Amino acid sequence: MTQMELARQGKVTDAIRAVAEAEGIPAEAVRRDVADGRIAIPLNKNRRATRIMGVGRGLRVKVNANLGTSPDYADVAAELEKLAAAVEAGADAIMDLSTGGDIPAIRRRLMDACAVTVGTVPIYEAAANAARQHGDIAQMTAEDILGAVRRHAEDGVDFVTVHGGVTRRITESDAVRRRVCGMVSRGGTFLAHWMRRHQQENPLLERFDEVLDIAREFDVTLSLGDGLRPGAIADAMDGPQIEELMVLADLARRAVAAGVQVMIEGPGHVPLDQVEAQVKLQKELTGGLPFYVLGPIVTDIAPGYDHITSAIGGAVAAMAGADFLCYVTPTEHLGLPRPEDVREGVIAARIAAHAGDVARGRAEARAWDRRLSEARSRRDWPRQLAEAIDPERARALRHERRPGHEDVCSMCGDYCVFKVRNGGGKKEP
Repeated sequence: MTQMELARQGKVTDAIRAVAEAEGIPAEAVRRDVADGRIAIPLNKNRRATRIMGVGRGLRVKVNANLGTSPDYADVAAELEKLAAAVEAGADAIMDLSTGGDIPAIRRRLMDACAVTVGTVPIYEAAANAARQHGDIAQMTAEDILGAVRRHAEDGVDFVTVHGGVTRRITESDAVRRRVCGMVSRGGTFLAHWMRRHQQENPLLERFDEVLDIAREFDVTLSLGDGLRPGAIADAMDGPQIEELMVLADLARRAVAAGVQVMIEGPGHVPLDQVEAQVKLQKELTGGLPFYVLGPIVTDIAPGYDHITSAIGGAVAAMAGADFLCYVTPTEHLGLPRPEDVREGVIAARIAAHAGDVARGRAEARAWDRRLSEARSRRDWPRQLAEAIDPERARALRHERRPGHEDVCSMCGDYCVFKVRNGGGKKEP
């Protein structure tokens, strides 16, 4: 049985108990929200992550880090370095988006080394296999697509992205052709190409009951992918995006009815003034199911700094009710990230998630800020650095730019407001 089905029978599972303890809330509250789908605990029956993550109502906003090879860079050792960087930086989950090399072997290596929740996008493997074997991703079959979902589930993947809302009608519409950037979802674009070539509907939609059967068998959480997400702020909140969201909401209701845990994925490139409205629309259409957002990126002009543009959007999204932030690295739109880019992206997304938790009034989030502020007021440098979201970077900067005395920083020196306020005396060790 799935976590959702067990919760509906009134059972507090080990996973529910672990989430409750991590979040500091009653296990019964978690059980109720798992039962009705407002909390998802991605945890495949074939794998037991040592750090179990809950996503949804009443929980801390979580952060995901995308990893994975490309056809140009298919070095599993490099991906393992990125995995270590992501987990060390505090990622709650990782997704393997590999499209190059031996994709199943890479996935299994990453999962073996990973203590946190793992997600994948099975259609990437189906498309890559078709391209290698036949020279065209459109040569994949519906069976190949469904078979990839099953293989990932059998391997123990905790959640899978399936683009069931990418319909023939939407992808062939004039509204998509009028977009500045068209379709930017890789999985969605693969499916649109397949549908044009075969003049058939999306198998992940037409055969969604089979997807549900696989998910129920392995207790895989479905992450319903936003194949029509905007790739430019000029394309945000247009007809294709909203129509796909309505399809996804219907599929999500079917998943919940079947006892399958589910999340909805969201945009994308969104102007800042639309972020809150988009989150609230998703929550309204789905009845409060967990919402997983990429960014959102709030301006298109910052290649090299999109970890910042996405952190701005992510903070607003989290404040408005988004449950799960997918990080963006400085190399977004430019190239495959390196471990240092992964680390920077995770920290930026964690700052956004924490800012959202503070805005939503989470007691432990506000207590964390207070602890650091009190240490700053006392000029307690060891405590300040220990409480920093990135202690390693904070210590490095402090060490590099430390003045000749230990009780102040080099910005103000002896004119430090806290030192002046306390009579100008040097803080006692």
